[in-house]
Amino acid sequence: MKRVLITGVAGFIGSSLADELLARGDEVIGVDNFNTYYDPAIKRRNLTQADSMDRFTLHEVDICDEEAINALFAATQPEVVVHLAARAGVRPSLQDPNLYHRVNVIGGQHILDACRHHKPSHLVFASSSSVYGGSVDVPFRETDPVMTPVSPYAATKRMNELQAHVYQHVYGVRTTMLRFFTVYGPRQRPDMAIHKFVKMILNGEPIPMFGDGSTLRDYTYIDDIIDGVVRCVDTPFDYEIFNLGESHTTSLKELIGLLEKHTGTEALIDQQPMQAGDVEQTYANVDHAKEKLGYAPHFTMDEGIARFVKWYRAQ
Repeated sequence: MKRVLITGVAGFIGSSLADELLARGDEVIGVDNFNTYYDPAIKRRNLTQADSMDRFTLHEVDICDEEAINALFAATQPEVVVHLAARAGVRPSLQDPNLYHRVNVIGGQHILDACRHHKPSHLVFASSSSVYGGSVDVPFRETDPVMTPVSPYAATKRMNELQAHVYQHVYGVRTTMLRFFTVYGPRQRPDMAIHKFVKMILNGEPIPMFGDGSTLRDYTYIDDIIDGVVRCVDTPFDYEIFNLGESHTTSLKELIGLLEKHTGTEALIDQQPMQAGDVEQTYANVDHAKEKLGYAPHFTMDEGIARFVKWYRAQ
């Protein structure tokens, strides 16, 4: 049994990870500040299953509160830390880059410092495929240069990777950085495209299609992501970066077609220009994760969308 501290535990990925770890017998120390980026009531519902377990404790703490984070680490002494808490989203980061820097970079620094002082076995830290910027050399590899982020959010995630490298080199904080590729599935944030589009299609509202529908994304089903994260919880590295994706791309038009298929409803399209910060494609090479972790994603978009729509209707 491991004692695992998860920041951002009430979110989409965090709550799914907590449920998986609790189901296998681990102890989970959950941290979340329940901010209003989206309805906190949704986040609390995400924790319904975890809250029923004796091995789960929830601490309402903000990662920007350095003193509170240090006190929590001192009191709980986690063996492994999974840092998922962040301000997410490319487009919102364009509106308030200072907030993204404060939460993601300064908040991330607080987690790294807490690990430096309290010495868990290792840290698993969420990065993002957005660090690849507008790269056209696909599929993206962890060894690619990532010097040209195109949004404040992407820049903060690349800064997190650099911060963690320094902390491993100087202080010996063992860290695994995970570049997530467009995660979707049950509990997905309501502002993300698949969740938002399903809601709008079923309500008969036109969905915004930015560009001509040819943009490509490597959509990754939540169960595959959780499998990759759990493998990192169980396998410490000095410093590694892994892509976690499906290694398959789907165009925006193809995505809309799948949503129409599984909702049984034709989508109304509101075509709009490409947005600042958007990229033409994301596409993960996952060979490194396969070799080092045994990571093997297997959910097709057709199966994943079917599962998501079923979950959405059940809500």
